Amino acid sequence: MTQFHPIGDTPPEEIHLIEDAKGAFIGAIVLHSTVLGPAAGGCRLWNYDNREALTIDAIRLARGMSYKNAMAGLPFGGGKAVLQCPDGDFDRAALFERFAEAVEALGGAYVTAEDVGTAVTDMERVRTRTNHVAGLHAVDGMAGGDPSPWTALGVLEAMRVAVQARLGKDLADVAVAVQGAGNVGGHLCRMLAAEGARLMVADADERRAQALAAETGARVFPAASILEADAEVFAPCALGAVLDRNSIPRLRASVIAGAANNQLATAEDGALLHARDILYAPDYVANAGGIINVAAEYLGETAGEVEGRVRAIGPRMRALFERAVREKLPTNIVADRMARHIIANAAGAKHADLVKAA
Repeated sequence: MTQFHPIGDTPPEEIHLIEDAKGAFIGAIVLHSTVLGPAAGGCRLWNYDNREALTIDAIRLARGMSYKNAMAGLPFGGGKAVLQCPDGDFDRAALFERFAEAVEALGGAYVTAEDVGTAVTDMERVRTRTNHVAGLHAVDGMAGGDPSPWTALGVLEAMRVAVQARLGKDLADVAVAVQGAGNVGGHLCRMLAAEGARLMVADADERRAQALAAETGARVFPAASILEADAEVFAPCALGAVLDRNSIPRLRASVIAGAANNQLATAEDGALLHARDILYAPDYVANAGGIINVAAEYLGETAGEVEGRVRAIGPRMRALFERAVREKLPTNIVADRMARHIIANAAGAKHADLVKAA
């Protein structure tokens, strides 16, 4: 079943709703853009209030993947799958087998992988019914496996550049408040601890935050107050829309660089940060390490090639910051324009090729 539901300035190409064997709604796959190649993006398992909330989130996440893949220089468009997490006990294998069938039915137009709420084991289950999946267990020397460490590395490199640009300091000289102690947030904290940064961490699961703090020497903050922590850097590594007109005035940080998707509740919130002279590292540029690994796995590339591309996030972010200064614009607006330019140029080239072929 396909529906069209535009959001923002770039509506998706297709929305495919997924139903179980009894016809009950279980999720959606959104293909935002296939201009650069198959739509690539992870599968999220989360509990939503209703079908509309799930679908809207999937559309926004898919749009972010289009821009993320474009800015990372990958031969993939943007897509996302979001599944409704059932209440109580459920047959996880059956859920992911049905999802795999939906992926396979798209004939390669969408490539999936892990995201929030899903794991390598889930993708291994998906692999039993479709080849259009990555994020599987890694083979020695090759790309693959859990993409979280690569996401964290990319955020670290983006943060390093942002701290230098805004504060003229190294990571060892700043305090970083990390919101979210999950897979990516945990890896980021360990990397920051190794750099010598002073850490503060919060998570909705306080026990998880306490365990990470014991490992990294971080101070634990209540989840409700981490925004107001006395830190130079705020790193959102949980769910999105954490930066809005209510939360931004509470921030004490001068730099924002994190792993969460869709950190800004609206595009206008980037202007609020800009007005406060808070340097925002656009999320889909900073957190591209995971999809870089997924793409490399799908293309049969090596872990060394992944690292090279992830390390390039730092220079890419520096160029973005420099352009934002020249144009006197919020960084999120500059990033969106850059991504749309890449996609538009590819679309123009593809159209020219079709005209020649005709």
